[in-house]
Amino acid sequence: MIRPYPSIFILLSVLSAAAHADEPVVTWPAGWEVEPVPKEAANAQVSRQRAVKHDQGGTPVMVMELTMTQVQTGHQVNLQGVLLEMRKSVQKDFFQGGYQSVCNKIHPARLSRLDALETTCTITQNGRHVLSQTLVAAVDADKAYVFSSAGQAEAYKASQGEIDAVRNSLRL
Repeated sequence: MIRPYPSIFILLSVLSAAAHADEPVVTWPAGWEVEPVPKEAANAQVSRQRAVKHDQGGTPVMVMELTMTQVQTGHQVNLQGVLLEMRKSVQKDFFQGGYQSVCNKIHPARLSRLDALETTCTITQNGRHVLSQTLVAAVDADKAYVFSSAGQAEAYKASQGEIDAVRNSLRL
């Protein structure tokens, strides 16, 4: 089972909230199921959008999620620190599930029109590559964004074009 979601909650605890803003526009690939993500009253400053790709048997094999969090006016987000904490959380969660993970060095990237930071984790079990997860984080004025893509190793590789298309077409 794919478990990429816990890492996104680290961002929520690091950033302070302000007023609600317009949600980003995401164009999901054809054939992906867009899952409704209910807003929690306590987290009205957070917007989450998610899509899942299933195999022919209906098993989820890929997930992409975009989270937008309002940032308190004047607050400077340490993007490197936030992404590092998220990466640690991913590794800890997978370790507790009996997996090993290795993540590449956090490096500059793009998320739509924004400068971002990115890291990709390779998750193995008994030495076999089973999952991949990429985290991309960016900040724009009073909003912080995290884009996560995760899936079974082969599905992740086969979906790379779709992942890139979503990242490049985001309207933040």
